[in-house]
Amino acid sequence: MSRAAYYYPQKMGRIILQSMEEVMGRDGVNTVLHLASLESLIDNYPLASAERTFPFGSISRLQGALEQAFGPQAGHGLALRIGRAAFKYGIKEYGSLLGVTEPTFRLLPFTTKLRTGLTLLAGLFNKNTDQRVRVEEKSGQIIWNIECCPLCWKRKAEEPVCHLAVGLLEESLYWLSGGKVFNVQETACFACGDPACIIVIDREPVA
Repeated sequence: MSRAAYYYPQKMGRIILQSMEEVMGRDGVNTVLHLASLESLIDNYPLASAERTFPFGSISRLQGALEQAFGPQAGHGLALRIGRAAFKYGIKEYGSLLGVTEPTFRLLPFTTKLRTGLTLLAGLFNKNTDQRVRVEEKSGQIIWNIECCPLCWKRKAEEPVCHLAVGLLEESLYWLSGGKVFNVQETACFACGDPACIIVIDREPVA
């Protein structure tokens, strides 16, 4: 992709801000929006629209402002929690579209449901956003490759910073598996100079 600007739909921007508010309250969101120079969004969240006009740059600045407001470690932890909340909002918005809330999907064998669910989630991003995700399987692991990422857009960091995506995947796996916990780790990130953001998921749950 070679365009100068990339976008999420308005409704996904809204989901991110709603998730932030659930985790840190309205005052916390307002603080982060000030630090991110996104004051226009204070008490003015995007509409629940499919219009693809919420910039990657705004999403990335929100992630950086979390760390600026609360420190790197606390900011990372908040981003994980926001990602988990975002999945819950997202499944309400997109679950029926994906077909993952249908009884036939819920009755699939565990391994099939896991693989199919993550592939459908990747397809949701690829079809409805400018984010690009590729899913592959390697020796007991599922690899979530983000090849155009809004979370670290134009950021520089010493370690991977796409914690919201990790939280989103953690919660999606918990939901798909009916309550199991998986090891999910980002091992590469554009912000660190890597050619893609890579999140590695162990196929076998840890709990």
